[in-house]
Amino acid sequence: MTYGKKLRERIAGPGTTPLIGVYDMYSASIAAKHYDGMFVSGFGFAASYYGLPDIGFIAWPDMVAFVQRLRGAFPHHHLLVDIDDGYVDPEVACHVVEGLERIGASGVILEDQKRPRRCGHADGKQVLPLDEYLEKLHRVLQTRKDLVVVARTDATDEEDILHRAEQLAATDADVILVDGVRSVEWIKRIRKVVGAKPLLFNQIAGGKSPRLSLGELTDLGVDVAIYSTPCLFAAHEAMDSALAGLKAADGRLPQVDPASGIGVKASTTLLERNIARERVTPEGVGV
Repeated sequence: MTYGKKLRERIAGPGTTPLIGVYDMYSASIAAKHYDGMFVSGFGFAASYYGLPDIGFIAWPDMVAFVQRLRGAFPHHHLLVDIDDGYVDPEVACHVVEGLERIGASGVILEDQKRPRRCGHADGKQVLPLDEYLEKLHRVLQTRKDLVVVARTDATDEEDILHRAEQLAATDADVILVDGVRSVEWIKRIRKVVGAKPLLFNQIAGGKSPRLSLGELTDLGVDVAIYSTPCLFAAHEAMDSALAGLKAADGRLPQVDPASGIGVKASTTLLERNIARERVTPEGVGV
């Protein structure tokens, strides 16, 4: 069974499928213990790999190389990959999709933004003319063999949001994402216009969308939830706190609890999972 088919079947199952945003191999190693699906976040990758905001700096070979490393370490996990606008050119988008499917990605998200692009929860987003985006999407859909394709719109005008969602749902895309949805009422409206097509919801801390549980999303008819940045933001907070503490202690490291603390032993044990002959599946989670 292909990775695309596995993710497609997971999405078609009961409840809302969570995919956790990862930004490097270490964050993925931690996420893999808890969830069976990962989202390769453009926000996180731009921040971690380049130290830059998510406004279009990602080079597609870097993203493909990262996904290849992820798949080698996590052969049992779903991997949904953010490819932004397909790196502008439809030919490049198709080349990237072909390469990602070959190395084992489960799916991709293709957005309708035009350059300069923005994070989906930022102000100032601009979208391509719908016909232009649909042509790019169509070519990507023709290129993929079994990869899951999520069609994403970043429209902000209320009438345009519903029109684009409806048009995207009429394509062969597997899943529809309207990014930056601002309320539960708008989730309901979008759910209605996309019909039977699976719907994805993007949750990001401090973003424009409401904070909802998986149970609440299931009740709203949402099929997939991506959590773009919990690992990145938790790492930011923890590192800032740890270094402030180190400075306050005049450079003396804190004592590590041998049972539950994170030190060289715990870190090495985590990473050894990634080279184990038999890769383990997430703890308590079926894949």
